[in-house]
Amino acid sequence: QVQLEESGGGLVQAGGSLRLSCAASGLTFSISAMAWFRQAPGKERQFVANINWSGGGTYYTNSVKDRFTISRDNAKNTVSLQMNSLKPEDTAVYYCAADMTPRGTIVTGTDFYHYWGQGTQVTVSS
Repeated sequence: QVQLEESGGGLVQAGGSLRLSCAASGLTFSISAMAWFRQAPGKERQFVANINWSGGGTYYTNSVKDRFTISRDNAKNTVSLQMNSLKPEDTAVYYCAADMTPRGTIVTGTDFYHYWGQGTQVTVSS
């Protein structure tokens, strides 16, 4: 079992920045990759970014490339999402998720991730 807890959400004006963090506990040595997803009201949960837990390779959805940066600290079992140049359309509940299966490919579907945090609200005002 892995437990995930997000922090760092809040209200920010368009163009501003926020940094989200996710602390993992439990069987963290079995984590293959960590990801951030987001869900806006009335919409499906969508992939934002992920990072390979051992190698550190990253992947982003097109809408956040060059604005968001995902990183991890294996010693502290944390993954972060630095969000810059925020837009109102970035408003959503942000979730971190853990994939426990070693893969040779990047996966962006929610079904591939085994553990989820409770989410943290990010609101970007125009």
